[in-house]
Amino acid sequence: MRTPIRAVAILAAAAALAAGCASEKSWAAPRPTPTPVGTLGPGFVDPSAAPSPEATITPSPGSWDSVHPPEGYRVVLLTSGDDAPTKALVTAVREWAKAEDADLRTVTAPAHDPIPSITKALGMNADLIVSAGNELIDPLAIVTANHLSQHFLVVGAEIAEPTANVTAVDWSGASFRGEGLGMSSTYDAASFTAERCADAIRAGAAAVLNKLTGIVIWLR
Repeated sequence: MRTPIRAVAILAAAAALAAGCASEKSWAAPRPTPTPVGTLGPGFVDPSAAPSPEATITPSPGSWDSVHPPEGYRVVLLTSGDDAPTKALVTAVREWAKAEDADLRTVTAPAHDPIPSITKALGMNADLIVSAGNELIDPLAIVTANHLSQHFLVVGAEIAEPTANVTAVDWSGASFRGEGLGMSSTYDAASFTAERCADAIRAGAAAVLNKLTGIVIWLR
């Protein structure tokens, strides 16, 4: 006997709901601290002297290429804004997560009130929260210091006075630090190329996985 179409649809919806619940539950389960797959190449950082808090390092190009997250690495992409630089960063993060088989979830924050979205991301038990969009910088400066156990990676911008759980990746043309604060370079939307944004997420994730946090990574 053929199963009615309506019944098939109901069964499919139930299966999807169950899968979603299982996925959410999997993130709630405890897990060991993620460890990197592969090692940093020469020139990423001076092995004899760890960078000081809030320091800026300038790693050799490609010195992060051999570092990968473990399979199933839990990443929340926290984003705000629909400008071209933000879209380029979002695309780079998604492509990186797909290539690395990371478990990626996205939280989109409205520019007029991003704090609830940041709070939602904090409650998801991610291994790493990646921030994309200048609109998030000032709110993150308020929130991150109160959640030191959660790692944040800011790509294409930075927090002016980061705590040890906040790492940033900048380059010439991308160093926004918040409203009213000076930048180390003139903002240039054209500098957010696909290649540059891809390097940013890979270099930043490599640093976090190797416990090089609370610093700014400046890409050449």
